[in-house]
Amino acid sequence: MAAAWPAGQASPPAGPPGLLRTLWLVTVAAGHWGAAASGAVGSEETPKCEDLRVGQYICKEPSINDATQEPVNCTNYTAHVQCFPAPNITCKDYSGNETHFTGNEVGFYKPISCRNVNGYSYKVAVALSLFLGWLGADRFYLGYPALGLLKFCTVGFCGIGSLIDFVLISMQIVGPSDGSSYIIDYYGTRLTRLSITNETFRKTQLYP
Repeated sequence: MAAAWPAGQASPPAGPPGLLRTLWLVTVAAGHWGAAASGAVGSEETPKCEDLRVGQYICKEPSINDATQEPVNCTNYTAHVQCFPAPNITCKDYSGNETHFTGNEVGFYKPISCRNVNGYSYKVAVALSLFLGWLGADRFYLGYPALGLLKFCTVGFCGIGSLIDFVLISMQIVGPSDGSSYIIDYYGTRLTRLSITNETFRKTQLYP
């Protein structure tokens, strides 16, 4: 007795169970796989807004504190700025809610680096080093009283020490004694130190 073919599926073509039957089975299997793939794509999880690619969002400039010249919410060398996904982007915002954005809603807060300052002005330090460096005023201002007193007693190490300190302070190599950074205009000229460690990625040099 022949077995009944499952309802809802086309029966195999009549004829010799050869090439035609094989092609029919391959076609049916491909159809099932395509449907499964479409279901998987339809059920794909909505990405988080912070995982958007560059060009899919725009971030505001940080609000700068006039006294410190750093972002107003700077904590532990990190501040956050508001970022707005582009219109017609759907993603999960900072609260975890899936949202369809129009370009005016905050999608996430992007962390940016900031510096720790403690009231030492770069402009004041350079001015003291240039005009009163031979009296040690620059070292007193930056919190080095011993060196300041030594420069005062030796008239800036006969001028040589004053010149060296002026160069070091101007290049921001010598900073405040408490380890903080100079107060410098946020959009002004700043020194960025680059260092290489064992975790630094080194790209292999290719020579022609």
